[in-house]
Amino acid sequence: MSIDCSNVRDDKQSFDISALGKPISVMTSEDHSPSPTMTNTTFTIDICNRLKKAKGIPKEEDCPNGTRICGIRRLVNTVENSTIIQEVIPIAGQYTLHDGTQLDPKITRLKTSSSASDREKEGFRLELHGPKYPDKDPKKQKAVIEFLCADKAEETKKRRRERDLVASKRGNDDDDDEEEEEDHSATGEVAEDGHGGTLKYIDFAMVGDSQVLSLEWRTKYACENAKGEDKGSSSGHWGFFTWFIIMYVDLIFAAPSPHFASPPSMSITVC
Repeated sequence: MSIDCSNVRDDKQSFDISALGKPISVMTSEDHSPSPTMTNTTFTIDICNRLKKAKGIPKEEDCPNGTRICGIRRLVNTVENSTIIQEVIPIAGQYTLHDGTQLDPKITRLKTSSSASDREKEGFRLELHGPKYPDKDPKKQKAVIEFLCADKAEETKKRRRERDLVASKRGNDDDDDEEEEEDHSATGEVAEDGHGGTLKYIDFAMVGDSQVLSLEWRTKYACENAKGEDKGSSSGHWGFFTWFIIMYVDLIFAAPSPHFASPPSMSITVC
């Protein structure tokens, strides 16, 4: 079973997230100080389609065919200016020809969820499944993405507040470094989705017997009264009137009058 992004439905409520159907990445980092190394883990997701294989990338450095969410962990040495790929993690996808694992999406409308905290939100939760990884000590892979209703104006204000908060923290004394690092790791990386919304990394950790990637996607497409993209309805509304004016002007200049006599008066009523 896959996802119909134009009709993500639960409890008689449909959401159209087809506009979000393209690859988007978020990254989280872990500093290994005092060692000159750090670990960067990039999570790339295409909610509506399988991720396309990158050209020229060795098979062992890319997720298998059918992957929707792929995690790549890199070890970066800032002194040697080198990067090594440590892990390639297939988190969710349709692996019919690989090991038979199904995406098996689970959709939960938040307003009618059994959880009281969920019912205070607007949007839906999407759970996607993947294979067991790694081969040694394998664990089930899973992603949980919470799509939350947020309009463009609200997101712009939110990002401005976050930037102001980061700027103010940079001005703190060195005594606050430890607290600042804790806040940064809790906040995670945020990426803009190109439609006025944001995708935010929350966590990648063991939950029960599964390793779960948790993401938060704030978008107008998670609002229950959301409408489809504007496809130029205004041009259709004025189409007849515009053509009427054009035809009238053509009639004026097509009139056979060598002395440019005034055209007969005509009354135009716009209903």
